[in-house]
Amino acid sequence: MKIQYKEPRDKRVNAKHSFGKEYLVTLGTVLLCCSGAVLINDAYMAEQANPWSMVLGISSYLAMICFIVSGVIRWIKYTAYTKPMGKIGHAARKVAVGDFTVRIASERKDGKKDEMELLIDDFNKMVEELATIETLKGDFISNISHEIKTPLSVIQSYATVLHNGNISEERRQEYLETILESTRKLSALITNILRLNKLENQEIIHGETYSLDEQLRCCILALEEKFEEKSIEFDANLEEVVITTDESLLEIVWNNLLTNAIKFTELGGSVMAELKVENGIAIVSISDSGCGMDEETIRRIFDRFYQGDTSHSREGYGLGLALVKRIIALVDGNITVKSKLGNGTIFMVTIKL
Repeated sequence: MKIQYKEPRDKRVNAKHSFGKEYLVTLGTVLLCCSGAVLINDAYMAEQANPWSMVLGISSYLAMICFIVSGVIRWIKYTAYTKPMGKIGHAARKVAVGDFTVRIASERKDGKKDEMELLIDDFNKMVEELATIETLKGDFISNISHEIKTPLSVIQSYATVLHNGNISEERRQEYLETILESTRKLSALITNILRLNKLENQEIIHGETYSLDEQLRCCILALEEKFEEKSIEFDANLEEVVITTDESLLEIVWNNLLTNAIKFTELGGSVMAELKVENGIAIVSISDSGCGMDEETIRRIFDRFYQGDTSHSREGYGLGLALVKRIIALVDGNITVKSKLGNGTIFMVTIKL
């Protein structure tokens, strides 16, 4: 069985090519040719000219008309097709060698869109996306090189001191602990990078039915010691919710959001977790009374390696929320953030039941 796929009409096209207009232009051209030929023939007949002179005169007239019509058609073809396609080809060659700043100007002056204008718009959009990807790739390589180099430098420095000897046992233990801490951070960084890369290429998740409120309670209890260290007041309002999705992936989400809430909440602050169901959608909100974020931080909070508050940069590498964003996309959910500098932050996750 052969299946034919019909491409739907692009609704962005609002400049129509009218058949009636083309018909009138063609009709006018034919009438002009016929009228001129008749008039020339009539003039020759009145003068009783030689038939070969009549043929030569009419042929010359038709040749001139064909020349004019061909010139008009060529001009229309050049302005409507050849010129914009030449611009697109020239721009494409620039993009091929790595110039993502090139843009193609619109050809129409009336603001309407035909197929060629849409091609230009889509090309410009494609170049913008490629520029973004190239920037992200460069930033990723730069950030990952820096983040890996830092703990390696610490390990190398302290290992060199230990190798040279002549230090007290207390100092030796201190240096060993620093090396172990650096290796743990390096291991965690590489694990998160590999996990994020795996999730970026993953499309299918393993679904299982379980209690979402119980999962949240377990995540909260696992972080109880950290809450107590900062004397954070914690409040939970969790409805009983049963959900079918990947339990292990969502556990990463809750652990990241709760850990961030603790990290950015000052001593004696408060954190709240809420779970409710509205219209068949599970809504999880995790809020804190911490330092909050400005608009620029909110805009980039889910970018890899981005850390808005550099005072906490030693506590992480800026990969947690990138993981959260990808996991929420995989489970067909949504995550939003509301925050104001100095007034805390609210992360809201919605997942279809």
